[in-house]
Amino acid sequence: MKEKKIKTVVLAYSGGLDTSVILHWIKEHYDCQIVTFTANLGQEEDFQMVRDKARSMGVKKIFVEDLREEFVQNYVFPMFRANAV
Repeated sequence: MKEKKIKTVVLAYSGGLDTSVILHWIKEHYDCQIVTFTANLGQEEDFQMVRDKARSMGVKKIFVEDLREEFVQNYVFPMFRANAV
């Protein structure tokens, strides 16, 4: 049976060394479109730098989503209610 060619990979991308290396590896080994996704959960991060780094590596579709409210509503508040702190 013939293997299907991978057309698109969505990578959870931080802009750090690990995800930048794997982004390069995916480009070399799969020759496919890469989409990056970065979640802003309230961490101190230069999201413009993350976008610029992905763009400089040839990524055309770059998503940085502000998920702070969802993170607090769905994870932090339930943790407090469960006395997990």
